[in-house]
Amino acid sequence: MHADASIGARLDRLPLSGFHWRLLGLIAAGMYFDSFDIYIAGTVLAAMIHSGESTLSQNAMFVSVTFIGMMTGAWLSGWLGDRFGRRFCYQFNLGIYGFASIAGALAPSIDWLIFFRLVMGIGMGAEIVVGYGTLSEFIPASWRGRFGTVLNLIINTSLFLSTFLGWLIVPQYGWRWMFAIAGCGALFVWFLRKSMPESPRWLAEHGRGEEALRIVERIETECGTTPAQAATPAPAPIAAGSEGRMADLFSRRLLARTITAVVVLVALFVVNYAFVSWIPTFLVKQGHSVSSSLGLTAVMFAGGPVGSLVAFFLAERLGRKWGIVLFSLVCAGFGVAYPFAQSATAIAALGFAITACIYVLSSFSVATYVPELFPTGLRLRGSGLANTVGRGVSIFVPFAVAGAFTRFGIAGVLTLIVGTLLAQALIVGLLGTETRRRSLESIAADIAGTDGAQKEGGAGDAAAAVVE
Repeated sequence: MHADASIGARLDRLPLSGFHWRLLGLIAAGMYFDSFDIYIAGTVLAAMIHSGESTLSQNAMFVSVTFIGMMTGAWLSGWLGDRFGRRFCYQFNLGIYGFASIAGALAPSIDWLIFFRLVMGIGMGAEIVVGYGTLSEFIPASWRGRFGTVLNLIINTSLFLSTFLGWLIVPQYGWRWMFAIAGCGALFVWFLRKSMPESPRWLAEHGRGEEALRIVERIETECGTTPAQAATPAPAPIAAGSEGRMADLFSRRLLARTITAVVVLVALFVVNYAFVSWIPTFLVKQGHSVSSSLGLTAVMFAGGPVGSLVAFFLAERLGRKWGIVLFSLVCAGFGVAYPFAQSATAIAALGFAITACIYVLSSFSVATYVPELFPTGLRLRGSGLANTVGRGVSIFVPFAVAGAFTRFGIAGVLTLIVGTLLAQALIVGLLGTETRRRSLESIAADIAGTDGAQKEGGAGDAAAAVVE
């Protein structure tokens, strides 16, 4: 039996245990501080404007370099993670991000802060790619979707904490403490994650089968099983993606999946930034007072956690492909109705529903579906490419939203959102593959060539049988 042959099947057969929850905690902690740092920008920039330390143009540069850094980080993390391992890339980008945040707290001027923000952005963009991809390679297939939604929910709660701490700390102690909190938190997690194991699937993919087996055996022991109990008939080694070249993402075998991954992340970023980021402005422009606008927005945004919980319960029932298609259509329906809402109650209810749908789509797509689409040797590069394109498009979304609102009002913005959602539903419905309760090896087997299909089909069937 090849040492790497049954790695995936053995990981998928494990009962859910404290190991899986601790792994989730370690990954979530790093991504939480990453998200926290993204959300503190508004509070910090407002404080610097008030104190005269920055100007509107410098604030705009701060936001722009954040996106540039995140795009760069998403791209680099794909190459680093597939080339040098998930654990190395995770620690590398978290270290960069942590030290850059502390440097930002000590920045002598806004220009230096902008530079450090660029470096922070590299770490932040990398974290989302490596985090979701690494989690998918450890969690049993029957729970993989639900763990992705839990991770997504944990990360998104950082919006509340960053806003609350900003209100509590910045007026009294200044904006620097916000970066200090993020940086020290990230470095503390970096220390804790030194004990996190390398992905056995990645090790097996790179010919380090014995090392992978040792890690799997330790995990089996921790989960209360023995290697003898966990052993399964050995599927054939997976060949798909073993060369790990970026060009493979555009090959005939993988092109449909690459397009699918790019589409769902572009759609997610467009819809999220077009609605969630702009809704307070829309409400004020529609004649609501600032106080009323913020109150309605708070009610709408309460739909976020609800959406994540809905995704948790449906991830392994409805599936990712058809979940994305269904909630794209449902969200589009709410979007069509929104411009016709007149009362504050109707506006808040529809906004709540749209926000919930956006968070369902976020849980299904970036948190779960995209990493599942690619074989182990290309998982992070595929996710990194999709995230890079999504971040790149999001740079232009504010201009598109502003133009649509100026010319056509809220109906123009909702047309942009609805059109994006319908395009996503169509493309995912036509090109997407369902990944629900399937082993990663089984999903990878679908893209094998003619010769490898029979071998990998056997591998996928054997692995899939383990988790049914």
